[in-house]
Amino acid sequence: MIRGFFRLIGLLLLAGGFFFMVYDGARWVADQTLRFTRFGQFWNDINQASQSAFRAWVEAKAPWLWTSVIRLVLDQPVFAVLGILGILLMILFRPRKPLIGYSRD
Repeated sequence: MIRGFFRLIGLLLLAGGFFFMVYDGARWVADQTLRFTRFGQFWNDINQASQSAFRAWVEAKAPWLWTSVIRLVLDQPVFAVLGILGILLMILFRPRKPLIGYSRD
């Protein structure tokens, strides 16, 4: 049950990544300039207060984590972040291979 839920979330993240790839591609065709929507910008557009609260929480726990890892993720394109998270969830929660010759009770 839980495995199916996380696979659904992974599939939705993949669909979101595909949507942003098409969005950025359409913007490239219209403007003739290649600009990707950054994940940090997208998060600010959705809810700026949650990003600043998350930053304060991370800086209180481990200040090096914000400057080295999270800022790097926030500067990446949205389609890449959503796509990688979706692929990871789909791989981690894939169905088990059936055992041949044994019953799984």
